[in-house]
This record gives sequence, C-alpha cells and structure tokens, in this order.
Amino acid sequence: MELDKLTLGEIRSMQSLLAGNQSCNDTHWEIGKNYFIRTVTHHYTGRLVAVTRYELVMEDVDWIADDGRFSEAMKTGNYNEVEPFPDGRVLIGRGSIIDAHVTNNKLSRIIK
Repeated sequence: MELDKLTLGEIRSMQSLLAGNQSCNDTHWEIGKNYFIRTVTHHYTGRLVAVTRYELVMEDVDWIADDGRFSEAMKTGNYNEVEPFPDGRVLIGRGSIIDAHVTNNKLSRIIK
C-alpha cells in the first residue's frame, strides 16, 4: 500500500477503524450503576453512563480524598473526606484503573 496514493474514502475508512474514542462492547461494566473506582493516584465514586475504548464516562462523581478504613467505607459508603466534581460528565482513563466495584451505597455529592 502506497500512502500517497490513498483515496479520501480509504483514509476515512482507516480513520474510523483507528478511532480511539468509540463505544466499547465490554460486558464487565454495568451502565447506570454506581461504582467505587481506584486508580493509580485517586479514588472516585460515581454513576457509570458510558464506556469507551479508553475511558469510563461517569456522572455525579466524587473524588474520595480519604476513604478511612477501607472495608468499612466499602460497606457503608461513609468516607472521611469527599470532594464532589461539578455537575456534568467526568472521564476516567481506563489505563489508570487498579480496581472497581459496583456499590449499592448512595453517592455522597457533599463536601466532607
């Protein structure tokens, strides 16, 4: 294949194949559920609204600055320090995720 002889249609076709932010058919994630997510640097809670190839798209997101006793926080949803994001969507890079789990706890959305 000679790159300088590609047609516009061929280039567009290649772009769509290589697009990095397309929907992802990963069945591990449950859209609409609340999650507790640990990344390499931060902890978050929020409601999952979409999954793309490289990001989780979440709403009603809190940054958990201090989760306190971990097992107790996972059972109760009570954290020592919570900082809510402004309303709207938040993208979390999937490559930074250490672990995640669906939580039945109510999302905090208040500064603690």
